[in-house]
Amino acid sequence: MRSIFLPKSLLAAALGGIVVLTGFGAQNATAAPAPAVNVAATSAEMQFFELADLISQSCAPDVPSSTTAVASASTPDTTAAEPIDSPQPVLVDPVPLTAEEKCAAERHQQRISKAFSGTRTATFEEMQAKLTSLSYPAARIYRMPDFSGKPVARLDLRVGAEHLALQVTATYLGVMVEAFGAPDGVSVTDVRLVPELDAPTF
Repeated sequence: MRSIFLPKSLLAAALGGIVVLTGFGAQNATAAPAPAVNVAATSAEMQFFELADLISQSCAPDVPSSTTAVASASTPDTTAAEPIDSPQPVLVDPVPLTAEEKCAAERHQQRISKAFSGTRTATFEEMQAKLTSLSYPAARIYRMPDFSGKPVARLDLRVGAEHLALQVTATYLGVMVEAFGAPDGVSVTDVRLVPELDAPTF
């Protein structure tokens, strides 16, 4: 996983939280105001980008200079996190994860497993609340069908051109976390998981 090293100013711009309107003339003075920005959602996404950046830096084979990092940083594509509107979604196979993405997956798996260790999670809502407290935005958490009566969620951790996603399944006293690669433009809910995935589970 390539380290993104996004400064806070660039993160804010990437989220599109500020829109400046100029030079539209008097005829637009009474135009309807732009929709209000969801401050809570924006803040949650900012926290996630900071978390992803810290994990990415810890997994980078080498640390580029700040000038190179800023120049190579791409605006995160969060549109892929939205479910595809299809009455009969076609499942797709996961894509391979890079060495850096596998490293980041282990970091996310460890912190999620530790947070859920020794606890029973009876509902998806409980699982979602715990995950959001770990800086994973609700907009990146997707409900999946229960497994043996236990809640299951998928996390879309993709930033820019990355493919990392996780499936979190509640167990008797904790969770099992599986990492997989979600293709570009495909909802994480439409990826078919197979037993051959070599990502570690907890």
